[in-house]
Amino acid sequence: MEITDIRIRRVTTEGKLKAYVTVTFDDCFVVHNVKIIEGKSGVFIAMPSRKTRNGEYKDIAHPIHPDFRSRLQERILEAFETAPLSDTAADFD
Repeated sequence: MEITDIRIRRVTTEGKLKAYVTVTFDDCFVVHNVKIIEGKSGVFIAMPSRKTRNGEYKDIAHPIHPDFRSRLQERILEAFETAPLSDTAADFD
C-alpha cells in the first residue's frame, strides 16, 4: 500500500495538538483526522478515534503492522516539518 497524498492542516491555537492530517492510500482510500501531537519526547501521530461509553478513546482506523505505522508516521512528520505555516498539501506520487 502506497501513501499517495498527505494534506496537513496546522492548528494555530496553543496546545499539544499541532495539525490535522488527511492521508490518501493508492489514490483510492482516504483517512481523515489523523492528528499530529506534541508529546514529551517530540511530535507523534494519533490515529482517528472516538470516545467510548466508559470515557476511553478507541482508534477508528489504524495500521495493523508496526512497520507500516512507523513508515506512516515518518512520512506524515516529514510532510509536517516541510510544510509552510499556512494550510498545505504535500503530494507523494
